Amino acid sequence: MTILIEHVMALRWRDLDAYHHVNNSVFLTFLEEARIQWFESLSEPWRNELGEPVVAASQINFRRPILYPETLAITLSAGRLGRSSFTIAHRIVRQGDPSVLYSDGETVLVWVSPTDGRPVPLPPSVRAAAEGGA
Repeated sequence: MTILIEHVMALRWRDLDAYHHVNNSVFLTFLEEARIQWFESLSEPWRNELGEPVVAASQINFRRPILYPETLAITLSAGRLGRSSFTIAHRIVRQGDPSVLYSDGETVLVWVSPTDGRPVPLPPSVRAAAEGGA
């Protein structure tokens, strides 16, 4: 599986909930931030007037609570590639100690036309990176 990015981020106090751990919905925000960082690292545009990604599905296995303070390493890896869809596997671990697994799972992105919402082919830069070429 091709690793797309390992994004490191420090936990913020605002990420905690009333139980003093990271709220489950914030995990999605962490994954979104890592995806945007990866998209921005591509050599060519990942969205334009012809197509942009939408999240079609997200599956998260919550392995243990994240407590403050913590620094996270969020790894995204390429999964199944379709004509217009792309599955990204994800892991959130403690930076420097990947044996401390907070969550894993996968997200399916579909590139769609911003005008009519119909699927469009993946951008060449996304396909090349997912295949390990960029």
